[in-house]
Amino acid sequence: MKLSFLPPHVLSAVNNLNLGLLSEIRLRAGGPVKVCYCGEYRYLHPCGAGAGAEGAVICGEVASVLNAAMCGCVYGYSEQLKYGFVTLEDGVRIGIAGEYVSEGGRIKTVARPTSLNVRIPHDVKGCAAQLYSYMISRGSLSMLLFSRPGGGKTTMLRDLVRQIARVPALNVLVLDARNEIAAGYRLGDGVDVVRSCDKLSAMENAVRAMKPDVLVTDELYGRDDEEAVRFARDCGIDVIASSHLCDTKRLAALPFDRFALLPGVGLGTVIYDKDFNIVCDNSAYDVAGRDALCGKEEEGGGVRGAVRV
Repeated sequence: MKLSFLPPHVLSAVNNLNLGLLSEIRLRAGGPVKVCYCGEYRYLHPCGAGAGAEGAVICGEVASVLNAAMCGCVYGYSEQLKYGFVTLEDGVRIGIAGEYVSEGGRIKTVARPTSLNVRIPHDVKGCAAQLYSYMISRGSLSMLLFSRPGGGKTTMLRDLVRQIARVPALNVLVLDARNEIAAGYRLGDGVDVVRSCDKLSAMENAVRAMKPDVLVTDELYGRDDEEAVRFARDCGIDVIASSHLCDTKRLAALPFDRFALLPGVGLGTVIYDKDFNIVCDNSAYDVAGRDALCGKEEEGGGVRGAVRV
């Protein structure tokens, strides 16, 4: 993972942390640097992370940091800047706050950035094993993962792709609109990736050209994304996707066979059927299944008994 775009004093402090436990670095011009470390927000200190702001690493202006992250090539990131973020080659995603420039009622770019949220991707191999086992036991891979931002959806999707790619008979197509699922990661021999795309046109073209059996994409939101999923499902393709939406009424209108809530990084999932009845609840356990799981087995849309997944 390349974080060399960070100011030297910030990078030096970050290197004293365990990157496996680091999920965000928040830079605010003239303010102390904060990190999301071990699931909690703390201040970045020269020798680690702490609860107090006194003695914390101070960030200077952030425009030069963003420019360094883009290697000085603003044009190459112009489309992403319209959405207030840039994604680097290794999947590091930088959210940007500052002065937004609009044209014709739409954001054109971000000028004079004042805050950056550097989100650190993680590759947790095997984290989706339980979820994948449940999906194949029910004969359908169609599922929407949902949680608030930072819930681990992209990490879970990435590992689901790996799990599915082990099946030689299946072709998996990843629509990676923000270059986060596949960025710099080995996903498997049976995986094709379409990057930096709008989902509707990309899905229509890719379904015809690549003939996928399973289609995986992230961050569904809006009518075009919904239509893209409906198109793929109408073509007989299983779709696995993620969304920040947590409104179950809106989610239930989407054409998925099941839904999975990710309650927190490292925890198990809560699985719902298409009518949002709970059919399996592993939220009290970690993704490694270290304790007995107490899910509920589907039967006619209801629940009964207990099942290990």
